[in-house]
Amino acid sequence: MSGLEDSLKRMIRADGPMTLAAYMAACLSDPQHGYYVTRNPIGASGDFVTAPEISQMFGELVGLSLAQHWLDNGAPAPFTMAELGPGRGTLMADVLRAGRAVPGFLDAAQIHLVEVSPTLRGVQAETLRKHAPRWHDSLATLPDAPLYLVANEYFDALPVRQFRRGPAGWAETVVGLESETLALGLTLPAPLGALDHRLEDTKPGDIVELNAPAAAEAEAIAGRIADQGGAALIFDYGDWRALGDTVQAVRDHQHVDLMDGPGTADVTAHVDFEALAEAAKRAGAMHSRLTSQGVYLERLGINHRAQALAKALTGDALETHIAAHRRLTHPAEMGTLFKCMSIHAPDTAPPPGLEP
Repeated sequence: MSGLEDSLKRMIRADGPMTLAAYMAACLSDPQHGYYVTRNPIGASGDFVTAPEISQMFGELVGLSLAQHWLDNGAPAPFTMAELGPGRGTLMADVLRAGRAVPGFLDAAQIHLVEVSPTLRGVQAETLRKHAPRWHDSLATLPDAPLYLVANEYFDALPVRQFRRGPAGWAETVVGLESETLALGLTLPAPLGALDHRLEDTKPGDIVELNAPAAAEAEAIAGRIADQGGAALIFDYGDWRALGDTVQAVRDHQHVDLMDGPGTADVTAHVDFEALAEAAKRAGAMHSRLTSQGVYLERLGINHRAQALAKALTGDALETHIAAHRRLTHPAEMGTLFKCMSIHAPDTAPPPGLEP
C-alpha cells in the first residue's frame, strides 16, 4: 500500500467518502506523495508523452503564432511570456527559439513558469538556463504586463467533480471504502443548479463533469488579458461540451485502474472548452472558435515545415520525423482528439491559426 493510499483510507474512515475531485487532487498534488510532486512523468521513460516532446514543430509554430499576434498588437515591451505546467521546458524552449526570428520579441519577453513540482522546476531550469525563467506556484503572482500564455495539457489535470443524471437529480461520484479497499460510489441524487443547463442535452444515466478550478483559472487569465492585453493558447483533449465518464489514470503509457496505487499514475479528465470560453467572456475577454490541433497546425504551415526538416534526414531519423508529423496532425492520432482555443483581448483577432 502506498503512503497516499493509507492516508486516504484514514481520511475516509474519519470523514466518510470524498468527492472524485478531492481524490484526484490528492493523487496529483499531495505535498508528500502526489504524482506531480514526486516524479518527472514526461517522455519515453515516464508515463506519457506530450506534443512538444513528439516534435519541435509544435512549439515552433505555437511560438510564431504568438509572436505574430504580439506584432499585430503593437509589440508591447516588456511583456510576460508564461506557461502553465511547463513539463520539461521543451515547449517554452521551442517557442523562444522560433521567436528569435521576430525582431524585438525575445528582448521584450520576460519568462514566467507556473509549476508546483520541485522535480520539474529543476528540469526546466536546465532546459531554459539561457532565458532566466522565474517560477510561480499559481497565476496570482504573475507580474502586471501584457500576457502571452500557453497551456498544453494543463487543464486536463485539474480536478473534476462527476455527476450521473437520474430521475430525481444528479448523483455525485465519490471515493469510499468497500472491505477496506478504495472504491467508487454514488451519493443520493439531488437537484443541482450548476447543471441546469445540461438538462436539455442529457438523459437519465448520462454522466457530466464539472471543473470549477479550470473555469476559475481561465477567468483569471482572461481578466489579465482583458485589462492588459495579450493572448493565451490552450491545447488539450476534450470538446466544446464534455459528456460521459472521461476520468482516466495512466502509468507507463498504459491505462490503469483509477483506484490502483493513488499518487503513482497520472489522472486526467477531458476538458470542457465551453466552460473555459464562458469564463473568458465573464472576465471581459474574447475567445476563438474551438479548432482541432491538426487543423490549427496545418493552417500554420506544419506540412511545409515538416518537408523542410525532412531534407536533412535519412533512415530511422526520417521515419521518426514522419511518424511525429502524423501523430501531431492525423485524425486517428492527436489531430482531432486534441483541440486548441485562444483567449484574447477585446477588439483583437485571435492568434494566427485560429478563427473568431
